[in-house]
Amino acid sequence: MNKNFPIKKLAVSIVAAMLLLCLYRIIFSFSGQDGETSGGLSYMISEKCVDFISNLTGKGWTDGFRVSLAEYFEHPIRKFAHFAEYACMGLLVYTMWRPWKKPDRKLYFLVILWVLLSAAGDEIHQLFVPGRWGSVADVLLDTCGGIFGILCCVTCEYFCLRRRKRKMKYKK
Repeated sequence: MNKNFPIKKLAVSIVAAMLLLCLYRIIFSFSGQDGETSGGLSYMISEKCVDFISNLTGKGWTDGFRVSLAEYFEHPIRKFAHFAEYACMGLLVYTMWRPWKKPDRKLYFLVILWVLLSAAGDEIHQLFVPGRWGSVADVLLDTCGGIFGILCCVTCEYFCLRRRKRKMKYKK
């Protein structure tokens, strides 16, 4: 094999692409759930969060209060899940392309466009699932999640570079 071949770059991109495919599979399976199943899953997660907080605080909330809190937090938890999925997507797409492109506006635009088109495709998919609908607001929320993922990568790169420079300064 050629000594100049960037095997580390390729390995990073392949791992990120494989994880991205897994994430697409997860998103597609969640989007393929009918409205009742999807709502039930969100409610169950909301219920578990309320139970956890109740146990953590030791307040001993009544069942009625727990149910009302679970209902109240179901929608925000569902939206946070959207945001988090696409933050991971932004992170993975950025990680996949970063070894091959310098971090500049073109790379950021490419990743944001990728996430935006993925989010739009996901919402179009939901139009064909019983009890589900597509939402422009969800596309925007998902894209914001992707931007957050990119910002996490850029922030980590910044601090790693700063730390490396500091180490080099002390070695002199």
